[in-house]
Amino acid sequence: MKLDPTHIDHLKAQALHYLDWLKRWLDPANLAQLRPKLEFQTGVLAGFALLASVLLGVTNCSTESTIQRRLAEDLQNSLAEVVPAELHDNDMLQDTRTIPSAEYNIAADETIVYIAKKSGTVTAFCFKFTAPDGYSGAINMIMGVDRDGKLLGVRVLSHKETPGLGDKIEAAKSNWILNFVGRSLDNLTPAQWAVKKDGGEFDQFAGATITPRKSVQAIYRGLQLFKAHQAELVKP
Repeated sequence: MKLDPTHIDHLKAQALHYLDWLKRWLDPANLAQLRPKLEFQTGVLAGFALLASVLLGVTNCSTESTIQRRLAEDLQNSLAEVVPAELHDNDMLQDTRTIPSAEYNIAADETIVYIAKKSGTVTAFCFKFTAPDGYSGAINMIMGVDRDGKLLGVRVLSHKETPGLGDKIEAAKSNWILNFVGRSLDNLTPAQWAVKKDGGEFDQFAGATITPRKSVQAIYRGLQLFKAHQAELVKP
């Protein structure tokens, strides 16, 4: 759109007016008079707060896409650890279902289930869950399970358990977590879903029984959650 000369002159006059006002306002003599006034001090603080907010917003906008991309990559890597690549040819991050999970004590009212498919056929599932009552706090995990309810793998995503003791739940520290592969609600009784000290199937750690105990209990509850929704999830 082309502006006529009269409108351009009007805009120039306005700009000169505001520049002249700003110059007079910033004059040292004027600032010296304004500085003791509460309104001036409040305005300066508000100005700095506004500037900080703008800078924070710009920084957030510029980094948000990068952060989201990194989170997606981390999740993709975690999925790959518990669901073998040969079981799917779909993008599991895009193929999901959300199921209610409040009654299973895994620290989530709803749980996102990532679905693995091979040539359109549902083959496996993966979801994150939490043991909320570890020795030093929550133990966040992820499990992969085939369509029949058999565990394909479990990994610990994060925890605050004691280094050298409770951290043996990590695959990098011991093979304890690998012992869940092939286990299910069908080939172990409820009593067997416990550490050996409690009469169950799984080893505890010397000096750190609570960590493996709570991890086993959470994995068991995760399988119960899957079983409750198994029929609806296996549908294509």
